[in-house]
Amino acid sequence: MIQFNGQTLAYIGDAIYELRVREHFLSKGHTLVNDLHQKVIKLTSANGQIIALEKIQDMLSLEEQQIIKRGRNAESSRKPKHTRMQDYKYATGFEALIGYLYLSNQIERLNVVLNLVLDCE
Repeated sequence: MIQFNGQTLAYIGDAIYELRVREHFLSKGHTLVNDLHQKVIKLTSANGQIIALEKIQDMLSLEEQQIIKRGRNAESSRKPKHTRMQDYKYATGFEALIGYLYLSNQIERLNVVLNLVLDCE
């Protein structure tokens, strides 16, 4: 298991997830920046990430569940502006999973997870 802390995994996971969401909408032919921005924000907000986590929850391995828990339980000095702390922590867990899969070079698994999350969009 990668030995980065939950916040570090979430930090890189946030960037990877946002990039993949942006690529997803561009590949669907969305080119108007304001339209793209609204679609991306919907999926990358804490609430959007909680919905994403709910979509994949049943197919996660024990190790992946532990990574989410590590991210969720990580101490943070940040206070969320537009969401409850509990929602922020679950979103951080999702980001940690994405970061973990990326940093541990599990790109095929990362693609499976992201395709499940983005399949309905």
